[in-house]
Amino acid sequence: MKKCYPCRTRISGEPAKSNAMGLLAFIIMFFLFSFSFSAPKPPQAAIASAHPLATKAGMDILKHGGNAFDAAVAVASTLAVVEPYSSGVGGGGFWLLYDASKKQINFIDSRETAPGKARKKMYLDRHGRVIPGLSLNGPLSAAIPGEPAAFDLIAKRYGQLTLAEDLTSAITQAEKGFPVDTYYLKKLKFRDRLKQLQKYPTSTAIFLKDNHAPELGDLIIQKNLAKTLRLLAEKGRAGFYQGETANKLIASVQRAGGIWTFNDLKYYQVKTRQPLYGSYKNIRIATAPPPSAGGIAIITMLNILSRFDLEKLPPARRVHDIIEAMRLAYWDRSRYIGDSDYIHVPVAALTSMAHANTLASHIKKNQATSSQSLGTVTVFNDSSDHTTHFSIIDQQGNMVAATLTINYVFGSAFVAGKTGVLLNDEMDDFSTRPGAPNVFGLVGSVPNRIEPGKRPLSSMSPTFLFSPDRIGILGTPGGSRIPTMVLLGILDFIKGKQPESWVSFPRFHMQYLPDRVYFEKNAFSDEEQKQLIKMGYDLKVSEDLWGNMQAIEWDRLQQSVLAAADPRGIGLASVSRATVGFPNKIQQDQ
Repeated sequence: MKKCYPCRTRISGEPAKSNAMGLLAFIIMFFLFSFSFSAPKPPQAAIASAHPLATKAGMDILKHGGNAFDAAVAVASTLAVVEPYSSGVGGGGFWLLYDASKKQINFIDSRETAPGKARKKMYLDRHGRVIPGLSLNGPLSAAIPGEPAAFDLIAKRYGQLTLAEDLTSAITQAEKGFPVDTYYLKKLKFRDRLKQLQKYPTSTAIFLKDNHAPELGDLIIQKNLAKTLRLLAEKGRAGFYQGETANKLIASVQRAGGIWTFNDLKYYQVKTRQPLYGSYKNIRIATAPPPSAGGIAIITMLNILSRFDLEKLPPARRVHDIIEAMRLAYWDRSRYIGDSDYIHVPVAALTSMAHANTLASHIKKNQATSSQSLGTVTVFNDSSDHTTHFSIIDQQGNMVAATLTINYVFGSAFVAGKTGVLLNDEMDDFSTRPGAPNVFGLVGSVPNRIEPGKRPLSSMSPTFLFSPDRIGILGTPGGSRIPTMVLLGILDFIKGKQPESWVSFPRFHMQYLPDRVYFEKNAFSDEEQKQLIKMGYDLKVSEDLWGNMQAIEWDRLQQSVLAAADPRGIGLASVSRATVGFPNKIQQDQ
């Protein structure tokens, strides 16, 4: 497929030899990371995921001789069954992997891609207006899934067990069913998702009861999905992207008005990319590169904040500096970031200290910056709040941070025929029309416009943290708020706090446009709010809870492993033979 490279505009602070500097930085970081892993192996394994059944599936794999990568496939595939509102084999995601035997970090990009027949005006009427819901609901909203291909690649390239062994739990859960809980019902009743599921008999038969919401304790049984997973287990990626499953997918999608073709499935490719590296004080960071905008934003914010001694500042002034760093990083991403296979993204320049210094020059002491004063640009569409994340470490020191999604709640709401596969609606993550908002209110940008084979931008930011004596693994769902939530987790890690603190404290967010600071209840004291308003900030408390962070810490000095699941969700964090975290999530391994 032909790649499109628009003109490469140099940004303020971009060094003339950014490619050479980027290579030098990578070489230095490679040796730093290699040196940091001379410590003993972890005394325990740990998994933190958004659903207890998925965490149990991963721990079972570890007990039966699998490594962290086998466990990752087991966790992700089980989440695809028991968490249909957030992820699935009809979606995709990002995987950050540390291979302890090779002392190597890899980033696996299984983001969905636009079908070959996709066009930039496909969701517009003849007057150029966005057709409401067309990029969000039904098979026309679905991009080509990447998750099954990632399962196959990770199991074969990194795992110790077979793909079939790694998928055993997911197949069992799909065949026997999982019980409906209050969290499932809450997601089902979110906005119009029940109504959209009711449009498709194949969806209704699985996720509803007599065409209405099921009751607590009812089993969600997915025998067709079990068969699809079994074919994937037996034949690898060909069991999904070719043959019986592919035939059913294409026939069902096209019959319902979608534009998938056999070549879209056959030629889908997972991409292995270089992670993005950064540093802050004595912490080294490995995170997501494009087509994630999250990693660049995280490193940019940390680079800006490195100019300030946050811990010595009064509370409101500390928050002020963090908010301004958020604003400036999101201003950057609105101007420069897209799918790096289609446009030039000046990563080295955007993540350089020189550029951070230029950005920081806009920050005024005790005074909010006006976003409009920075210049008017559009903000790209983004990944859903209804995503999932899990973190894993095994006793060999292998690590995984993975963030996966089908975009909106229950994706497109369309199950493709007898495959049991609930399709994503990732096409809504593209700019349906530059300047027009998507379902999350984010406005489309030209770098993220629809093109055949292109991957929509995302903020998903699986991240590793390395200090001289501690390692952190974290990530979260949350749409455009992902980078700021991960930033706050990193700052908490730096303060010496443990994972339970990272995942549970109240959060705040600023994304350049709209020019407003959103925050969870109790994120700011009354006095802090008064001072921030005096500085010129428009504050908006959120009635909703944000994110569902899953985190692990390996303290190499104390030789201990801790893990925590976000109390906002129903997840479970398990460490070898015991679970840590919150009272309602305690589970003792037998």
